[in-house]
Amino acid sequence: MQDTLACAPEATAVRVALWRALHVQADPPPHVFEDVVGLQLAAPGDDWHRRADMDLQRSARARASIVARSRCVEDLVATQVRRGVRQYLILGAGLDTFAQRMPPTPGLQVFEMDAPGPQSWKRDRLAALGWHAPAWLHFVPVDFEAGEDGWDRLTGCGFDPRKPTVVASTGVTMYLTRAAILATLGQLARLPGGSTLVMSFMLPIDRIEPAERAGRLATEQYARAAGTPFLSFFTPEEMLALVRQAGIGDVHHLSAADLAQRYFAGRTDGLRPSSSEEIVVATIHHEGALHHDNAGTR
Repeated sequence: MQDTLACAPEATAVRVALWRALHVQADPPPHVFEDVVGLQLAAPGDDWHRRADMDLQRSARARASIVARSRCVEDLVATQVRRGVRQYLILGAGLDTFAQRMPPTPGLQVFEMDAPGPQSWKRDRLAALGWHAPAWLHFVPVDFEAGEDGWDRLTGCGFDPRKPTVVASTGVTMYLTRAAILATLGQLARLPGGSTLVMSFMLPIDRIEPAERAGRLATEQYARAAGTPFLSFFTPEEMLALVRQAGIGDVHHLSAADLAQRYFAGRTDGLRPSSSEEIVVATIHHEGALHHDNAGTR
């Protein structure tokens, strides 16, 4: 029998799920993003609102960043589905609940890639809550620490490398080395034309607002204590250059200010995203298919 603690989701994945729920329960409408399914999965206990990282004021900007990036991703998925894309790949899925919240789209196949232990825990929780996995939802367990090739495992789970795909990687790059990120981007660059990547990244501390720097240092300390230290930070210019180095030329940057304008304009509560995390969106235009080699994602 697997150790329950070893299989549990990472603390950061739980915190993301709770912040998404806190936005719905505590922030005034209109809500940027609505998800309370993640809260049901996490089952944090009745006193979860009293956690230090759930303080409404101290968590406000980080919470806003989480719901902004979630909304950005799912807006992009919706746009690409309308254009005929029928594959959605979530890298480092954690407690993502897209498949439980969205009505089925004819032909859409959703792939969640994550470490085996947390993914098994999530599947058990979904079953316990009555969320039985539909045929179009594919769980892709990959043990990166054991050297498994995520792309081989992905195709083995039904992913079609010949079809355009939306790929989301949010809240992941800060935990990877630059070389691992570049290897992943290189694989994604081989997806067929019409594929799209949306990816978040953390800025260096000297590029974020001074008022947020103490909180950012505390977040890094929290991550280290949880065994998931931050490894990589990028300026927007560096991240754009890295994506282009991987062979994806059509890429643009969405700043925190862009996200604030897109999703928070006109709010009277002052809620706005943190200046610490931003997004790039890249489009692949060439015709081709994903090749398999020894490049992993970690």
